[in-house]
Amino acid sequence: MFRSRALAFLVSVGISCTTVTLHAQATANLSSQGYYADPEIRVFDHQYWIYPTSSVSADDPAIGQPTFNAPQTELRKQHVIHKDYLLQTGLDAFSSPDLVHWTKHNSVLSVKNVAWAAYAIWAPSAIYLNGKYYLFFAANDIQKTDTFDGGIGVAISDKPGGPFVDAIGKPLIGNFQHGAQPIDPMVYQDDDGSIYLYYGGQGHCVVARLSKDLKHVIPMPDGELYKEITPEHYVEGPFMIKRNGTYYFMWSEGDWGGSDYGVAYAKSNSPIGPFTRAGKILQTDPAIAKGPGHHSVLRIPNTDDWYIVYHRHPLDSTGISKRVMAIDKMAFDKNGNIEPIVMTKDGPGIRPPTETR
Repeated sequence: MFRSRALAFLVSVGISCTTVTLHAQATANLSSQGYYADPEIRVFDHQYWIYPTSSVSADDPAIGQPTFNAPQTELRKQHVIHKDYLLQTGLDAFSSPDLVHWTKHNSVLSVKNVAWAAYAIWAPSAIYLNGKYYLFFAANDIQKTDTFDGGIGVAISDKPGGPFVDAIGKPLIGNFQHGAQPIDPMVYQDDDGSIYLYYGGQGHCVVARLSKDLKHVIPMPDGELYKEITPEHYVEGPFMIKRNGTYYFMWSEGDWGGSDYGVAYAKSNSPIGPFTRAGKILQTDPAIAKGPGHHSVLRIPNTDDWYIVYHRHPLDSTGISKRVMAIDKMAFDKNGNIEPIVMTKDGPGIRPPTETR
């Protein structure tokens, strides 16, 4: 009965039933999709889209060895990195009409379409603008002493499911600014049309303003190109939302592979701060999962209903790369503070979106 009703719903919104994988339970638990991390959720074309990092392990015997083109092979030889990163050569995506039934879209971004990127393809962020879809991503895990290209790139596509192709032929941000490693991009468009890029690893966070074509960093009103906004205990994974005129700057703190990993936030009346720390809202629940973090936030369009999408380690997992995605409700109290997130096993259940982009 449930399968029949689900199929009827998909037909009603114009989704091809031949490409949709249905699950017997009516839950938003994404763990069945496999090992993924750093999920960003958006609403595009009447559907939810999640763009995550593939969280694969080189110790898994089912995982094959990656192949690279000649320049990428040479880059791999120069760079001593975590062996799991060599397997992260592209990005998959997931789409859903209701937050429960998900379609997997394989390799929406691949290093074959980004000549300067070889591996460590991480933490995508998507936006629809100018009639196109843009996907920001980190690549190559560059360090301060590296002499090759890497950092944050931007790719473009006519469709939310790709394929995404490198938009500028080089990294958009290819070096450290204010101590921030150029990883974990999050693109945010404010109500006035201004577009900001938040990013940063190694304990520092930076915000930059982007041009209308998303291909250049442009000066802030004070002339500064990169502004450090690092809050207390920041580690990685920045995210920005706005509600009732207040900007909520969010991030992950703790060890990304440990049980102390979690999400905290700060507030401001400006998208570039200064931000006042408010506290930690998502953390390990010994009854549900360990180390939840590197999240994104969804507001159901035209409502005040909010969800948080994040990754976490199952209680029985033993490897740091064994991360799965999850969805839970997010709420605000009467003073506009984000209430502590209650992690659940199954998620919030069915909820269709209400807008086209």
